[in-house]
Amino acid sequence: MTTVFYELVTSLSRHQKQAVFSVFDAIAIVAALIAALALEASVRADAQTLIDLAPLFVAMVVGGTLTSWWLGLPRIKLNAYETRGIVRTAAFAATTGLVGAIPSGAVGLALPGGIFFIFSLVLLFFSATWRIALRQMTIRIYRRGQSRMRVLVYGAGQTGQQLIAALRHDDAIQPVAFVDDNPTLQSLVVSGLRVYAPSRIKDLVVEKQIDRVILAMPSISQPALARIAHRLRSIGCEVHALPSFAELIGEGELKKRVAPVSLDDLLGRNRLERDLPSVSHAYSGRRIMITGAGGSIGSELCRQLIACRPERLVLVDHSELALYNIHKEMCDISEGIALVPVLGSVLNEAQMRNALNDHGVEVVLHAAAYKHLPLVEDNPIEGLRNNVFGTKVMADVARDAGVERFILVSSDKAVRPTNVMGASKRLAELVVQDLATRASGTRFSMVRFGNVLGSSGSVIPLFEEQIARGGPVTLTDPQVTRYFMTISEAARLVLLAGSFARGGDLFVLDMGDPVPIRNLARQMIEGAGYTVKDEDHPDGDIEIQITGLRRGEKLHEELLISPDMLTTPHTKILRAQESSLSEIEVATALKDLRRAVEALDENSARAIIARWVETDDRATAAGSAQSG
Repeated sequence: MTTVFYELVTSLSRHQKQAVFSVFDAIAIVAALIAALALEASVRADAQTLIDLAPLFVAMVVGGTLTSWWLGLPRIKLNAYETRGIVRTAAFAATTGLVGAIPSGAVGLALPGGIFFIFSLVLLFFSATWRIALRQMTIRIYRRGQSRMRVLVYGAGQTGQQLIAALRHDDAIQPVAFVDDNPTLQSLVVSGLRVYAPSRIKDLVVEKQIDRVILAMPSISQPALARIAHRLRSIGCEVHALPSFAELIGEGELKKRVAPVSLDDLLGRNRLERDLPSVSHAYSGRRIMITGAGGSIGSELCRQLIACRPERLVLVDHSELALYNIHKEMCDISEGIALVPVLGSVLNEAQMRNALNDHGVEVVLHAAAYKHLPLVEDNPIEGLRNNVFGTKVMADVARDAGVERFILVSSDKAVRPTNVMGASKRLAELVVQDLATRASGTRFSMVRFGNVLGSSGSVIPLFEEQIARGGPVTLTDPQVTRYFMTISEAARLVLLAGSFARGGDLFVLDMGDPVPIRNLARQMIEGAGYTVKDEDHPDGDIEIQITGLRRGEKLHEELLISPDMLTTPHTKILRAQESSLSEIEVATALKDLRRAVEALDENSARAIIARWVETDDRATAAGSAQSG
């Protein structure tokens, strides 16, 4: 039956449907008049009376049909028949009653006036009822067998009610219930839906098979909204936020679009990309290998090298996804340049040696390293294995293959380190310094720079994520400072260092004064359009929360061990004069460290670091006290 009705409904044209509605209204007029006669006690509603009133029936049907068309009732879609449709139906019923009353008195039918009043009420009831009933029947038939998204609306205020009114006309979405923080609304029925307390959300999601929660509370602040969304996602809900309908049409105050904080403000200085000279001449037509090519620095090196038009780029990375992404990106912009993806670890000596020899590599940019301080601190053996012995393998095979230039990407954390990651980078520098004194065909050099804005695991993406979910923004110490540079600056510095290198050089970029991280956090919060919540501003949006220095973390990073500096062809790039170990000392340190790494002996590995790497005892003590 429902299938036949569905086929009938879907096969009718718009004009045919309007004609059917007019017929239904005509039937309702006849039925209402008969009902009115039956309800009026002073009139005998027998067959003879109905025959006598036949002309009146015809007049009222014709007049009512014309009135219905004039009011546009047949043109109202069933799915949109609500308050305004009922008002028009009332006007139709009253007008049709008048159409019957006037000629009835004129022709002397002597019908009581109350009949037409009753008729109008009954006609209103019949006309509205058949439309509502047909609407529900049609909706059920259309939605039969459809998979509808079940929605829970958080916020039973005006925006939530408007949302429910809109969603009732959607065949793909089914509103299930409201949730609201207001206790006076809880347990009530609003817009036909029950209102529950937020504490019931987890149970409601299971009981009512909720697919999505929609936050309909545009009046609360964005950070507060983000915190609610984060809490809901933590229990497995898919969450969407909705602005008010007044905002959407411009009646309310639209959320202001806030420009992001400029990099110059974050750096505390002007950016140097334009000040750093081009290096195309040093890499044009060359065969270059980049290790860690899929990382933040490695991928930017690839992008800048493409502009230099090398003959070939050999991209090395142990992460399949990272290598795939950078290789795909390079394929789109490297017309005429040979690209060779090498999936493997820098610890695989045979593979790295074959890659260098097979492709005739002339320049190696060694950016592969584990760099996340807490992770390396928790996994010191793997950090040392990859950062120290990976560098040793690459430097040795580069020398044996006759590579012209080898540039190690290092870190300011290598200066008097208080953590394993920094110590591993300093040991890598010592390995390269040692080879530089004994290699005649390969020029070894190193580049040391500070934190790179926007690199994976850096503070900027972390703060952005925390701000996006409403805070708090976490800061290890209110006094902590760091040197910062952009990814573009870092990559250009590496390329310039390779062109300046004479052998054994350690290059650093003049990055100005270190940046207080607390200021950086405040700038990012305010740049996102929010206010900082603190003792002076308890009503602020996002709080800066102090968590304490992590194990091995320093308050202030440094760029140099020795204050002695030499100039280079560029005023912003300096060449450091730093001490190194002898060949025997390096060999001894590596032999002892290798034994500790192979034995997975963390204590021995840390003891070897303490013996051969100059550390900051004061920072170490402070970090230990903080972690304890």
